[in-house]
Formats: sequence, C-alpha cells, structure tokens
Amino acid sequence: MKTLIKNCRLVSPDLDLADASILIEAGKIAGIFTASSLPAADRTVDTAGLTAMPGFVDVHCHGRNNFDFCDALVDGVNTIAREKLAEGVTTLLPTTLTLPEADLAATLKSVAAYDGKGCKLPGVHLEGPFINPKCTGAQNPAFVRKPDVEEVKRLNAIYPVLKVSFAVEEEGGDRLCEELRNLGITPSCVHSAASYGQFKAGYAKGLRNLSHFCNQMTPLHHRDIGLVGAGLLNDGVFIEFICDKLHISPDMIALVFKVKDAGHIQLISDAMRASGMPNGEYTLGGLPVIVQGGAARLKEGGALAGSTLQIMDALRNVAEITSLPLKELVKSTSFAQAQALGLPGIGKLEPGYQADIVLLTREFKVSKTLVDGEIRYEA
Repeated sequence: MKTLIKNCRLVSPDLDLADASILIEAGKIAGIFTASSLPAADRTVDTAGLTAMPGFVDVHCHGRNNFDFCDALVDGVNTIAREKLAEGVTTLLPTTLTLPEADLAATLKSVAAYDGKGCKLPGVHLEGPFINPKCTGAQNPAFVRKPDVEEVKRLNAIYPVLKVSFAVEEEGGDRLCEELRNLGITPSCVHSAASYGQFKAGYAKGLRNLSHFCNQMTPLHHRDIGLVGAGLLNDGVFIEFICDKLHISPDMIALVFKVKDAGHIQLISDAMRASGMPNGEYTLGGLPVIVQGGAARLKEGGALAGSTLQIMDALRNVAEITSLPLKELVKSTSFAQAQALGLPGIGKLEPGYQADIVLLTREFKVSKTLVDGEIRYEA
C-alpha cells in the first residue's frame, strides 16, 4: 500500500521545501515530490500546509502521564510510549534512575513487555547508578555505586542498553567508557565533578556524549574548562540539552547554538511523571517532588527534579531564542540523536529512511505523528 502525504512544508537537515509531498511504501519513504508531479497512491493525506519533520527522538525521558519507567509497570510503559506521540516523538529511550540493580532489572523487564503501539523503544538509557555521590541532584544518593560493566551486561541481557550516563572521574570510569564502546553502548558523562583532564581520559577511551548539558556537571572556568567547556570545545562531542528555559537560561541556549553545530545538540525532555499532568505533588525515584508552573523541584532543598517539558515545546523555545532556520534546528530533534547512538534509517526525510514523521502547525503544535508510515496520533 502506498500513502501520499501532500501539500506540506518539508523540513529535514539542510532541506526546506514548500509544497512538497512524501510517498510512503512499506513503512519507508519511497520518494519526495513537488506539487507539480505527484505519483499515484492508495491513500492520500492532504496536510493543508502543515510542516513535516522527521519524527522526534527523545533519548532522555523518565516518564509521563503520572507514570515513571522505574515503576516497572507494563501499563506504564505502554502509556508513556503512546502519549509521547502527542509530542511528535517516534523514537524514545526509556531512562532509568539510580536504583538497586533488582529494581533496574524489573524496569527493563517491563520495557521488554511493551505492546509496540506507541513510539519505538529501541533500547534503554541508564542514568546512573555510577555517578558522583557529591553530584546526585535529584538522584537518590543511597543507591550510588562504583562503575561496574558486569551489571550493565546483566541488564543488557534483559533489554538492549543503548546509553549509560555516569561520572567518568569515578574509579574505573575511563575504563568503563572503553568497555561500553566494545559492547556497542554509548558512554555519556553527567552527575559528575570531572575536570577537563578527566574528561580527556574518558575521551581517549571513546567518551563522546554529555547528558543534560550544563546540569550536574563541572561548569566553565578560566583555569579548568570542565565538562561544559569540553562540550563546547570538542566538535565531535554530542550534548543533550533541556531547553525549557528553567534548566538552561535563554542566554545560554543562544550561546550554545551559536558556538556548537546543531547536528551535535540533542534536544531532550528529561521528563518525569508529571509531564502532561497538572501542578501538584509527585515523586522521582522515591523522592517527593512539587510541580508548580511547569517546574519540578524536590520538596526538600528545591533542586530541579527532571522536567515536565515536551519536545515540540523545546523546539519552539529554541526557534524563538536563536532565530536559526528550521532546516538547521531540525538536526537537534532527531538527526543528532540518531548519529550519537548509531540508529540507522531515522532523522531525515529522504528516500530509504523510515517514514517516522511529525506534522506540525506554525505554532509548533503536533497535528499528526506517523510511525513507519502509520498515523498513530492525531490531534
């Protein structure tokens, strides 16, 4: 069966076409056409001028709709993966917390039982437990432990682990970078007090990713540029960015997009269970969290505790702050993520790529989300 998505503005990395049409066959993009020459199709979807972009890839998300992946509930996994479609997300990495191994194993087992009716879940992201105990943020310090690749291997046997976020300066941290790379897993640094020298030791072993950039990592200083300096200085390093204007100020967002190629910036939600929910009291990793005005903060101490951000809002924020063209910003919503994790066939709207597509209004509201050419969400 062939489906034609017509009358759209098509935005893909380095490409912005007015009056474009997309032919989909067998779950993939079969061709891109102009309005003057449209192919035959079994089904036609007239977008009436909506903007078509590659489906968003959220590589750092803990939950949504009052579920957290670490609840280890299959119903929770199904709900989060289905509701993320309303954000235009077509690929999602369920992200864990610093918890005992038994709890992490239960979480991965619940992901393995996913019904597949929402966005794609190609693997999980372990945030912790191998973090610096002095940089826990909203992570539970009771469960912090030293880097242990054998634990990662045991979890990877339950469901694929695609990324591990940890503190590279902890004992064995640089060695873990190499061991993860050998397993095909992306090492990433965060919740860390690493100096730039310690970052370089990890870089020599394959470290090329920094999780929730600027948050819970060593700041830029003129005598030691730390992890923030590492992300800005090294062109080949991919960074995750929470562009809710709370975790990162608008000025810092502008600075990072001015200094760094958008193809190495990954917009993430870092969303917790309150995403898509009203203000109130929630939990993160067993810690009480108050959500007020879209900001999630620990009840004790007031530290930011994940976010309630949705990806289409992150894109709108960045577009408003930077005024960069969409054909550049689109690199940060899926293409950079695909490159950082080695995920083939996603991140562009080109022939041969998966037909994972989000259709947006001019106000960055999601109208439709397609996964493998199938409309799985309509506003």
